[in-house]
Amino acid sequence: MKSVLELREAKRRGQKIAMLTCYDSTSAALVAQAGVDLILVGDSVAMTMHGHDDTLAADVDLMALHIAAVDRGLRQLSSVSPSSTQTSRWTRPMIVGDLPFLAHRMGREALMNAAARLMRAGAQILKVEGIDGSEDDLRYLIQSGVPVMGHIGLTPQSVHALGGWRVQGRDARAAEALLRQARALHECGVSALVLECVPAPLASQISQELEIPTIGIGAGAGCDGQVLVFQDVLGLQSHFKPKFVRRYLQGAEILTDALRRYVDDVRSQAFPAPDESFDLPARSPEAQA
Repeated sequence: MKSVLELREAKRRGQKIAMLTCYDSTSAALVAQAGVDLILVGDSVAMTMHGHDDTLAADVDLMALHIAAVDRGLRQLSSVSPSSTQTSRWTRPMIVGDLPFLAHRMGREALMNAAARLMRAGAQILKVEGIDGSEDDLRYLIQSGVPVMGHIGLTPQSVHALGGWRVQGRDARAAEALLRQARALHECGVSALVLECVPAPLASQISQELEIPTIGIGAGAGCDGQVLVFQDVLGLQSHFKPKFVRRYLQGAEILTDALRRYVDDVRSQAFPAPDESFDLPARSPEAQA
């Protein structure tokens, strides 16, 4: 995907949208070569990369740092020889940057400054959690030329208010609230909408009603696209596996085994071998004399 217009066109054609969350240049290059449409630099970086219990520790500085790293990874990939990449699937994905905790709740000036920081760092679209109470500021942000992706359902920035990591919209009243929020975000002009931990029938209903694409995570197959976290897809965090995650690799086991073999080789002196070491330059006959 190169623009928000292509996102809507993908929905019109029935083309499913693949989004992955990652946070660094190396991962971004791998994800791009796999043919992903969108890379989300999520505030989940606070948990996945920095060990916090929730996303609230992420601030604008941290998000800008990781967005810039992902952008550099894509730029470096674009500059290498085509024979060095999987060119059959490689097109530059759009970078989605998360507006962190309270960034759109601290007044319009703070919102615009945060948006400017993240867009200048490399984001092409910003993801915003929730809408209630911030409709006017979101509309102003969008009218200022900043593409926005909404996010409703389980919104991790509100995890304490929601009472924990729980599926949202399970009863009629909660479902109606999510429908109202989805419609309000659509009316504000968002370009796409993330539905997280929402019952599949409700997510399908929202997806069918809205003209903009929906991206699901724990929201069933009726959404217009899906998103998962890089570390979850590759099984790099063996202690964490929500119901909605599918692991495509037992990465933690594979990497740990490789690292153990390195440690064993160092201790047994099998590494480094002579061909992994450097010799002194040969001395010329004159020098030897």
